[in-house]
Amino acid sequence: MENKQPSILDLLIEAHVGLERQGPGSAETTCKALGFLGDLAQISHAADLGCGSGPQTLELARHVPGSIVGLDMSPDFIDVLNENAGKQGLGGRVKGIVGSMDDLPFDGESLDLIWSEGAIDNIGFEEGIAHWRGFLKKGGYLAVTCPSWLTAEHPEVIERFWSDAGSGLDSVEHNVAALQACGYRFVASFALPEYCWTEKYFAPREAALQGLLKKYPDSETVEAFVAENRHEVKLYSEYKRHYGYVFYIGQKR
Repeated sequence: MENKQPSILDLLIEAHVGLERQGPGSAETTCKALGFLGDLAQISHAADLGCGSGPQTLELARHVPGSIVGLDMSPDFIDVLNENAGKQGLGGRVKGIVGSMDDLPFDGESLDLIWSEGAIDNIGFEEGIAHWRGFLKKGGYLAVTCPSWLTAEHPEVIERFWSDAGSGLDSVEHNVAALQACGYRFVASFALPEYCWTEKYFAPREAALQGLLKKYPDSETVEAFVAENRHEVKLYSEYKRHYGYVFYIGQKR
C-alpha cells in the first residue's frame, strides 16, 4: 500500500487496522449485552461475525468459558486478533479465521452464541438474523448491533448517507418485530451511548486519517476518503438524537 493512489479498500483497512475498534462500541456495552444472556457458563461454542481486529471477541472470551471463533473478510484484521489472543493467553480458546458472514463455515445448530458488533447491516439485518438462526442451537443467543432510527423523524441527509454506504436504517420497533418474526424470543435492546462513537471511534480514527494524509501527500483518493469520514463525524454531531447503533439480543425459540 505504498502506491500514491491506494484504493478505497486499502485505505479503509489501513485506517482501521490499528484502531482498538473498527466502529462504535466499547467494552462496557459489550459487557452490558452479555449481562442479558443468563448463565454464561453454558456457552460452549460462540462465533463473532464481522469481528474486525476483535476487541469485543477478546472481551467475550474474558467472560465466556467456551471457544470463540472470530470471522472477518480481512486477513489484516484476523492477524491482529490472533496475535492479541496469543498475547493475552486466550489463543487456546479464541481463533480468528477469514470468511464471509453470508457463507458461514459452521455446522447447523452448532453454536450457543452468535455475536456481531457493527457488521450485520453489511448483509442486512433481517437477512442476517434469518440466515444465522440456522447455526444456533435451540435456546442459543444472538447479540448484534445495527444502525437504527431512534426517533420518528428521519432526516433525509442521514437516510441518504447510510443508503450511499450500502446500509438502510429501520426503527428499533421494526427490528424487534423482525427478530420475533424470524423465530427469536426478544430479550433486550439498548442504544449505544454517545461516547462509543466520539471517544471510542471517531477520535482515534481521526488520528489515523491524519496519518494517511501525511503518508500519501497530494493523493486525491486519500483526500476524498478523509473528507467522507469527516463528513460522517459532522453528520453525527448534528443529527445524533435521530439515529445510533442499537444492541439487539434474542434467543432462538
